[in-house]
Amino acid sequence: MSPRPIAIYHEHPDWFRPLFAELDRRGIAYERLDAAAHEFEPANTATPYSLVFNRASPSAYLRGHAQTTFYTLHWLRHLERLGVPVVNGAEAYALELSKATQLDLLRELGLPYPRSRVINDPSRAVAAARGFRYPVLVKANVGGSGAGIVKYESEAALVAAVAAGVVDLGVDGTALVQEAAPLRDGHITRVETLNGKYLYAINVYPAAGSFDLCPADACQTTNGVELVRGACAIDAPKSGMRVERADPPAHIIAEVERIAQAAKIDVGGIEYLVDDRDGQHYFYDVNALSNFVADAINVVGFDPFERLVDYLAERAGVLATVEA
Repeated sequence: MSPRPIAIYHEHPDWFRPLFAELDRRGIAYERLDAAAHEFEPANTATPYSLVFNRASPSAYLRGHAQTTFYTLHWLRHLERLGVPVVNGAEAYALELSKATQLDLLRELGLPYPRSRVINDPSRAVAAARGFRYPVLVKANVGGSGAGIVKYESEAALVAAVAAGVVDLGVDGTALVQEAAPLRDGHITRVETLNGKYLYAINVYPAAGSFDLCPADACQTTNGVELVRGACAIDAPKSGMRVERADPPAHIIAEVERIAQAAKIDVGGIEYLVDDRDGQHYFYDVNALSNFVADAINVVGFDPFERLVDYLAERAGVLATVEA
């Protein structure tokens, strides 16, 4: 066993309880670092950790922890200058913080995404949507858990919102104006990857009017089986979200793996939709912060946290299994 622990750097109080439980079960030493109250010294030349696992979320500002968002990027770059192994390091995290940069990556890879333009002032929103099919979305560049996304059914509705001063571009003053496609069969598909390879996929049926597609918050399967939301607060309200296992075609899995590898995402979830108007799939979100689906054994047939801890243990050079 390595004498140095794995550092789990996180801010959300509940999402990662299954991870800690699996690490405890294996007897793997780890230390929880509070991303909302942290410090580092640039003069340091080493850390006490065998591996740092970055679990910072761009949605931290929704919980009063906006200070974590860009601080985390500075610390990750510091660690990488020291040569410290980091899971979901600075490059992956920077991509997580910019929906605009995610689309640049998709364009570079030649992969489909919804028609979009990027703005830095609400006054540009109407012009940016010209030529798009309504409804359109205005999506904050720094999002998380569906935050900062508003749908406008018509140009008149968007004009009125701009005039009323209610179009919010989010914490970095940047947003996408993007076509909102009607979802074929009412769902999006989220593909989870680990070490740049396919792990599993789920179809997510969002609650009416909601953009929060966090799979850890799912309430039930599509056939009505209630899910145990082990990664969420006990008293968290039920979201109405439904999920089911998905089996994407091989060419989409190959595209997802290309995205994860190009983005240098060690563990993440990549989401796509199928536009009911043309039957084309479009990638629209690249998540370096991956919350596995609630009650995964009932949904996808295995516990992804076991495979995640295998991966962390291998990266950290520690014993990965316990006696049965």
